[in-house]
Amino acid sequence: MKRASIVLLLLLGAAPRAQQSTPPEIPFDSVANFLKLPPDMNFGENAGVAVNSKGNVFVFTRGNVTGPAFGATAAQLLEFGPDGRYIREIGKGLYAMAYAHAVRVDRDDNIWIIDKGSDMIVKFNPEGHAVMVFGRKKESSDEAEPWSRTLKPPLPPINGMFRQPTDVAWNAQGDIFISDGYVNSRVAKYDKNGDWVKSFGEPGSGPGQLNVPHSIASDANGSIYVADRGNNRIQVFDGDGKVLRQIKINVPPPPGLQPIIGNPADPDAAPSNQTPGTPWAICITPPPSQFLYAADAFPGRIYKLDLQGNVLGMLGRAGRQLKQFGWIHEIACPSENELYVAEIINWRVQKLRLRPQAGVASAAR
Repeated sequence: MKRASIVLLLLLGAAPRAQQSTPPEIPFDSVANFLKLPPDMNFGENAGVAVNSKGNVFVFTRGNVTGPAFGATAAQLLEFGPDGRYIREIGKGLYAMAYAHAVRVDRDDNIWIIDKGSDMIVKFNPEGHAVMVFGRKKESSDEAEPWSRTLKPPLPPINGMFRQPTDVAWNAQGDIFISDGYVNSRVAKYDKNGDWVKSFGEPGSGPGQLNVPHSIASDANGSIYVADRGNNRIQVFDGDGKVLRQIKINVPPPPGLQPIIGNPADPDAAPSNQTPGTPWAICITPPPSQFLYAADAFPGRIYKLDLQGNVLGMLGRAGRQLKQFGWIHEIACPSENELYVAEIINWRVQKLRLRPQAGVASAAR
């Protein structure tokens, strides 16, 4: 009987946390025309955005497209000042630039790109020079083809190699965690020197299994948060890959709202990447008071959560106007009330200023 009780407690501890009531709307503003491109340059689909300690903004965009309509090279890394002024392009013509997916900045202001097309992760120093490389793209001399996501059984993963990686995060010790993403559905761990440590996760939907780990972040205690997009949840691991908890965002969409692309969701259909609350992008604010932000594609909202997974508030909806969102692909959150969001459909980055106290004042009247 005692053994059965222990098993039950373990199962309850691993159960997903789900929102039970409708959280409040957080008032916010979007800075119009914040990023200022040169006259002869445009964004493509904006896959990634990050901010360094000086307030400089880095955008990893699917611009500068070359090649055929299918399989074209689409990746540019652009830097802007704190005032939105264009500064430079980093890594132009780089071997790893194929199909942009995410960009992050570490605590030493190194810039990291995650390229889904080349299967590579590149660390640039603040001066913009490549100083560390992870993974290797297929050789053009071998008539390379895209990885198959439907191969059954899937190919076994290989240490140090990636198949359509998606994101990167670090803990306080500098260990590196790479979400390896669309095909392998795992997290790869390296130490701060770039030496392989282990991987955790595998394709599936059970506890600790992953289905398109699409975004990754860490908190001050070293817990690793993985946006398990294909399973419509966020999974939280310790630094060794042990599952700590699961988070489900379960907030009903506004009635009548249409997806920015796609047919209206069928509530009786199987979950998809446009199921409300499905995490596409996550970020965690700096300590001491840390919050988790997550974005979905439909209804196109950003959710503010505590680190236990309770939804504290939400903002925005799908659309093409300012303060609306078209498939947020990455979020940067340098502080609790300042967010930068990179959008796929709308080809832009919005700088958001949250005004939670305004909502409290309105509710009190």
